[in-house]
Amino acid sequence: MTQEEKRIKVIQALISHQQHIANVAKQEMDSAQQQSNDYGANVDRYDSYRTKMMRARDMYAKQLSNANASLRFLNEALRMKPFSKAEHGAIVITDKQRFFLSIGAGKFVVNDNESPTGMQYYFAISAQTPIYLAIKGKSIGDSFIVNGVAQTIKEIF
Repeated sequence: MTQEEKRIKVIQALISHQQHIANVAKQEMDSAQQQSNDYGANVDRYDSYRTKMMRARDMYAKQLSNANASLRFLNEALRMKPFSKAEHGAIVITDKQRFFLSIGAGKFVVNDNESPTGMQYYFAISAQTPIYLAIKGKSIGDSFIVNGVAQTIKEIF
């Protein structure tokens, strides 16, 4: 598999992960709204149950908005050309871990037939994390240390 094919596979796996998050947020937001509507007419101005449901709806609406913003970036990342240095949108593979320098989504799985287990784990990290700052601007063969752990970059694409 070429690096470009790997890159597309990793990005598509994260898109799928984010799409699931967006779908769950939308379902929960709709559920909170429906519960508030089913509760009936406002009994008084300080109705705590209705307020609780509206806060839950607003929280899920914010999560949905964040997930949709992440999905927009990931769809743009599909059109980016491969990278030679570690920068926003690059996939960096070290001797210890695999990173996608993109959004703060944490650990996600990429199905990979070349791996003995059939899957590989990647970490989607945002630009605000210490590890991103340690990796940024590095090239293949460069090393960095985060939390006392030294890592060497093996691939960037």
